[in-house]
Amino acid sequence: MTKYIRYAAFFCVLLLAALLVNAARVQVVQAGSYDHNPANRRPSIARYHQPRGNILVGDEPVTGSSDSGEQLRYERAYPYGPLYAPVTGFSSQKYGTTLLEHSEDSVLSGTDPMLSPLPLWNGTRARNPGGNVVTTLDRDAQEAAFEGLGARKGAVAAIEPTTGRILALVSTPSYDPSELSGNGEAVTSAWARLNDDPEKPMLNRAVGQTYPPGSTFKVVTAAAALDAGVVRNLDRRTRSPDPYTLPGTRTRLTNEAGGCADAPVRMAFEWSCNTVFAKLGVDTGAEHMLATAQAFGFNDRRLKVPFPVAPSTFDAGADRAQLALSSIGQFNTRATPLQMAMVAAAVANRGQLRPPYLVDRTTRGGGETVAEYGPRPARQVMRPSTAVRMRELMTDVVREGTGRKAAIRGATVGGKTGTAQHGIGNAGVPYAWFVSWAQADDDPEAKVAVAVVVEDASADRGDISGGGDAAPIARAVMEAVLGL
Repeated sequence: MTKYIRYAAFFCVLLLAALLVNAARVQVVQAGSYDHNPANRRPSIARYHQPRGNILVGDEPVTGSSDSGEQLRYERAYPYGPLYAPVTGFSSQKYGTTLLEHSEDSVLSGTDPMLSPLPLWNGTRARNPGGNVVTTLDRDAQEAAFEGLGARKGAVAAIEPTTGRILALVSTPSYDPSELSGNGEAVTSAWARLNDDPEKPMLNRAVGQTYPPGSTFKVVTAAAALDAGVVRNLDRRTRSPDPYTLPGTRTRLTNEAGGCADAPVRMAFEWSCNTVFAKLGVDTGAEHMLATAQAFGFNDRRLKVPFPVAPSTFDAGADRAQLALSSIGQFNTRATPLQMAMVAAAVANRGQLRPPYLVDRTTRGGGETVAEYGPRPARQVMRPSTAVRMRELMTDVVREGTGRKAAIRGATVGGKTGTAQHGIGNAGVPYAWFVSWAQADDDPEAKVAVAVVVEDASADRGDISGGGDAAPIARAVMEAVLGL
């Protein structure tokens, strides 16, 4: 009898060991496959069982969480709706996450192990209370950009030249991310409506859309020509016929302004003479033009802020005629508003470019800093002496050229207008551009660089221009940052 009891006990021990081994297999070895199985709702229930951390502008949250009382309990709230949508993106129980909600999801959702009070002892699958993401945005600049664009289609990007901090990022028309937060029929309907809208309100035009930069690209062309020694005297007359026949073709390039024939670079920059800068790009050569454009950030597919930025492009394989058009921001040259703000910032910052960034720091829910971000290493885009002369050219545009609507009392402002044509035979309504920087009279450094693009299909072709439509928006943003 005792022998059979021992056998039974041994068999029970084997069964217990098998259960422990199987439990370990399920919980450790196969945990990943169960976590990602669509039939497993536990990760979703756990994800939405607690409030999500917030995205902050200054000390104020621009996101929140509302208790739905459902199984997926907390839904994302966006009290400022469209104003910060190009920064926050959305966090949807049905459609996932975008922009900062996506790139900083581990912090906001509480899965980042660094949120634990003892991160080295915290399992990677543990869920702590959601942390916060503090942005670099300037609230006044963001509001000025949003109000300036109003009902028009376009975008604004503003950065601090000496650090790369993004101060404003606006895209219009925008949308209310709260409409996508839950998982009911209203969310499905909103998703379909927003995606079918021909105005594309969910498109982030500031970082996700590229445009022909038009004459604002002449900042890059002028810097390349100065660095290459093609231009030594800004006031010496150039050998630039008007009209200018593109090399190897019979196509003649003309100007909107008069008096561009053989105009000095200073005058040609002030009044945006296409013929002068098209020939200047050809004289500078593809190698120097490409090197300068890439130093400014063109053709860079790795830029993140922390979400990816659409790459701005400058065609490296262009022939001489195409190079002439590329040098005035046409042909295959395309840029995001953020990229053109970087161009203006490099001029303002003595030829040094700081890569832009949007997240200042991440914190635990109680405010303790988890990670802190700061300026990244700068790269020298042009010689400091070239930057000095570029500042002269840009300030002349605002003082007495096409950008006078951007002038601010009590500050030095540099700018460049652009009216980029597009469509077959340039039949489309042109995009209005303005890039600029501003330095208050009592500040040792420029505090803000701005790029504005306006695309208004309802405007008359003759009524839309960088100086008329975009410059006042840039001025409002610069005034907000400078406190003027």
